[in-house]
Amino acid sequence: MCGICGELRGDGLSPDRQTLSKMMQVLTRRGPDEAGDYIQGPLGFGHRRLAVIDLSKRAHQPMLDEQLGLAIVFNGTIYNYRELRQQLIHQGHQFVSAGDTEVILKAYAQWGEDCVTHLHGMFAFALWNQQRQQLFLARDRFGIKPLYFQHTPQFIRFASTLPALLAAGGVDTRLDKVALHHHLTLHAVVPAPHTLLQGIRKVVPGTTLTMTAQGQLTQRRYWQLSAKRPAQPPSETEWLEATRAKLEQVTESHRLAADVPVGVLLSGGLDSSLLVALLAQHTPPENLLTFSVGFEDAPEERGSEFEYSDQVVARYHTRHQRYVIPNAQVLTRLPEAIAAMSEPMVGQDAVAFYLLAEQVSQAVKVVQSGQGADEVFAGYFWYPLMHAATGSHLDRFRPYYFDRSHEEFLQTVHPDYHGEDYTSKRIEELLAEEGAETFLDRVLRLDVTTLIVDDPVKRVDNMTMAWGLEARVPFLDHQLVELAATMPPALKLREHGKYPLKAIARPLLPAAVIDRPKGYFPVPALKYVRGPFLEFMRDVLTSTACRQRQLFQREYVDKLLAAPEQYLTPLQGSKLWHLALLESWLQIQTVKI
Repeated sequence: MCGICGELRGDGLSPDRQTLSKMMQVLTRRGPDEAGDYIQGPLGFGHRRLAVIDLSKRAHQPMLDEQLGLAIVFNGTIYNYRELRQQLIHQGHQFVSAGDTEVILKAYAQWGEDCVTHLHGMFAFALWNQQRQQLFLARDRFGIKPLYFQHTPQFIRFASTLPALLAAGGVDTRLDKVALHHHLTLHAVVPAPHTLLQGIRKVVPGTTLTMTAQGQLTQRRYWQLSAKRPAQPPSETEWLEATRAKLEQVTESHRLAADVPVGVLLSGGLDSSLLVALLAQHTPPENLLTFSVGFEDAPEERGSEFEYSDQVVARYHTRHQRYVIPNAQVLTRLPEAIAAMSEPMVGQDAVAFYLLAEQVSQAVKVVQSGQGADEVFAGYFWYPLMHAATGSHLDRFRPYYFDRSHEEFLQTVHPDYHGEDYTSKRIEELLAEEGAETFLDRVLRLDVTTLIVDDPVKRVDNMTMAWGLEARVPFLDHQLVELAATMPPALKLREHGKYPLKAIARPLLPAAVIDRPKGYFPVPALKYVRGPFLEFMRDVLTSTACRQRQLFQREYVDKLLAAPEQYLTPLQGSKLWHLALLESWLQIQTVKI
């Protein structure tokens, strides 16, 4: 929906409008429709708007309520904003706009910091309480919307992206050893609050931060996911009926919370196809907009899933657009996609989402995406393998998630970045948290609350918002996830995973879509480490900047370059690409370490 930024001074100075402007400039692509700023005493807010709900000037941000002494900048969508608005009107509040931003403002006035528990949606916002001289930051339960911050003795700055904070200057850009270990070990996932840079942190999903002008910072966790069976477990039929009812409600609420058309990114997989099928029950075909992307084939692999998405389009007669991206364009545009990353992400489909979003943004401002269904409903092949394995939680988890051992990490990076096995320690802690009944409950909870936040969810947000396109993820609606988390893992694992979704889809979708092997966004040009793609990585890793940085040990880099297709992660990712992507991101962001 938007890009937000701001600064709270703790040194008696007022925020510099030019500093806000620098951050806002970086955020322009997230909010191309309108810009605004606000400075009051030690507080400065900046906002770039993507107009989706209440397109009028009444919804301009930063939004102020002088009577209440409150100001807010907000990124996201509150799906229950209409219901909350009516509730707050009954409590005596008056509204001047028809959107969801003012609902948050009045919700804070009514319930204080507990307002976040009333919000149903994806959000990151900053709210200034002038009377208390406090800044309140909040991030949604699954971190769908990003929120980074920099805390120094002089000020606290925040922004929707890490590069926006870099643009403001004064960031400690030394690499964080803990984050680097996570990045190179855990599929490039760096769990909050860490980022790769020592001077920048990110708000933990499901938490709030309260900051005073004196520099005091208080964190509060307002939501946790329980993965235990209810006292009276429903029958299988009841589980399926409850899941379908909730999913229907969620997809419709995500469609209705907009004053602009809402499309669907239709990959041809079960998840996005099911969204289309459910939306079709309430949407005329001419209003159901779907979009698919494909790439050139490689000798080993097809570059599109059109054979599946076309079947869904044929059944529901959607207004469909296909886009075919030449492989040469994938490599040419790769630096652009990397520049759009708030943090380096190694998923090969990042560039696919970037190029798809470029095209889709010319037709709509909002789309629904199937991200999250595999983690919520146990769709990946490794879940049953872990379920059947023996040993400690870490021993059962590590073979399917860790890209390299701690010993290999020590061979990868310069000794200055050596330390303990931070990733194993953190994963053990997260798996051991209370509130989960079985080992697989623990894994799915970790996946949906931590791991996907900094991989597919962040990837979708970064790549779509780079083109002013808002992506909504119904499968990560917190009420749906809470329902699924209490479901027995055995029910989710049936039929090779995602059984509840497959059962719901049987009357709605072609069997070929439901029973096909699990697919991934195919980008052949980036999957096979050869040709121009290999040369791109070689140029990055042998560049003067890379050698001078001395982040990687040359012996290890040379080994990967000599036989790039031999060194793959357990999930068949390229270890060479991990290094090249990180170094390329550091160069593009001009990070000095």
